[in-house]
Amino acid sequence: MMAATLTTFTADGDNRPIGKTFATRSEVIAQNGIVATSHPLAVQAGLDILKSGGNAIDAAIACNALMGLVEPTGNGVGGDLFAIVWDARTKKLHGLNASGRSPHSLTLEHFKKLKLTAIPQDGPLPVSVPGCVDGWIELHKKFGSLTLKKILAPAIHYAENGFPVSEVIAAGWQGSTKFKKWPGFAETFLPNGRAPTKGEIFRNPGLAKTLKSIGRNGRDGFYAGTTARKIAKYMKKNGGFITEKDLTDHCSEWVEPVSANYRGYDVWELPPNTQGIAALQILNILEGFDIKAMGFGSAAYVHHFVEAKKLAFEDRAKFYSDPAFNNLPVKGLISKTYATERRKLLNSKKPAKTYDAGNPAMLDGDTIYLTVADKHGNMVSLIQSNFRGFGSGMCPTGLGFCLQNRGELFTLEQGHFNVYEPHKRPFHTIIPSFITKDGQPLMTLGLMGGDMQPQGHAQIVINLVDFGMNLQEAGDAPRIRHSGSSSPTGETMKDGGEVFLEYGFSPETERDLQQMGHKIGRSSVGSFGGYQAIKWDAKNKVFIGASESRKDGHAAGY
Repeated sequence: MMAATLTTFTADGDNRPIGKTFATRSEVIAQNGIVATSHPLAVQAGLDILKSGGNAIDAAIACNALMGLVEPTGNGVGGDLFAIVWDARTKKLHGLNASGRSPHSLTLEHFKKLKLTAIPQDGPLPVSVPGCVDGWIELHKKFGSLTLKKILAPAIHYAENGFPVSEVIAAGWQGSTKFKKWPGFAETFLPNGRAPTKGEIFRNPGLAKTLKSIGRNGRDGFYAGTTARKIAKYMKKNGGFITEKDLTDHCSEWVEPVSANYRGYDVWELPPNTQGIAALQILNILEGFDIKAMGFGSAAYVHHFVEAKKLAFEDRAKFYSDPAFNNLPVKGLISKTYATERRKLLNSKKPAKTYDAGNPAMLDGDTIYLTVADKHGNMVSLIQSNFRGFGSGMCPTGLGFCLQNRGELFTLEQGHFNVYEPHKRPFHTIIPSFITKDGQPLMTLGLMGGDMQPQGHAQIVINLVDFGMNLQEAGDAPRIRHSGSSSPTGETMKDGGEVFLEYGFSPETERDLQQMGHKIGRSSVGSFGGYQAIKWDAKNKVFIGASESRKDGHAAGY
């Protein structure tokens, strides 16, 4: 990846080098390991684990456990998890799908009986089995070195003794009062009847007890015994469908990551039920254009990116779902041949109002992201989520967490790949990523934020490869977000959707896009996602870390 020497026009019209324009801080460089998360306390906990002899997998679990406490607006043990691990011993990538399934006893007929056209965002109906804890257990069983008790100790400490709520999370927490109607939420997350403010100390003794149970009993500390009985009892009492059998039957799945080569770099994602391959489809389409010559921030670049995203997301809407229920054409969707055919539909001068999904050949498929690398060369790319904010708002009595609402992402459209069915995994937005070069590990990568995630992954890769930015610049550079594409939940693209440009694109670019026919929208900083990454510098034998400047977190190493 080149040094950042290209130039771009800033909002005030000055012509400056890209790095000087966008970098909010220097990259973090360390020899023995790096941790990057969206919360400083989690970074410190991860470093403590590494320094005490733990490896990257131990540290990633410790970070995730603490993130569920300090950032409950986006993740926790009631949600799902996905990870890509580079194992330095076997020199191989491993993918983990730790997403939960719908309840055995809830059927499509029940939704029809209620005359619903979509699954509600909160309450008991969108709750699917939480897969996070089983994900920890699988990661630990395959790669861990320290005991679970030691790994979970930092999160337990802060849950019992309290921590000061950070600025971004405090702001997000203020909108949580809508969940007061669901039993257990106010008692858990609204002390004194309100959301905590910036700097206020928050404690969660219920979560401490849940984590202690996991530390003592492993998987059975959550999916069996007292905790499982409490979850099932709470759901039955409050109109839910998750039972002890649903929890007992849950299992994670080790899967093979899939990749596409973009200008010599192999970009790795997990196959469906995640949306990771959308990033690969976008990159495959754009590889046929001279992106570097267009220039960062140009109307030509934005236009081609948005149209490639539209094409990929139409396939996402049709095909992405649980592969256990459908024969998904994953290899076809991410093939170069298919990208060539789809690229022919892209008009370089005019945006499309609609696209149809393609017909690939059936060949032989609110969130936190964190990443850790250790002195042995292990690297973890991990993402975990409740889905929307606090998820369903359903907080089982005394356990200290909310159950996710990931089931909202099923569609109720009969015959659709992603239609609701019992014991099925819903379409998933959360995606970890990894990049290798010539078969060797190069970097971990993740960017939180729903539909923004594959768009963000593709932009980070383009920033690094085509525009020569360094790891921090690639994340700080202003982002493009297109909304309004067709969705796996049944929505269809109308009138081309909207293009949102983060501050930093020039007025001339916005004007040129409007003249081409794009509709330009307005959006907050939070809608452009949150980024972390770690890169291995093989020449100097050091790790380089970067973290999102739009959130509370950072990267640190030793």
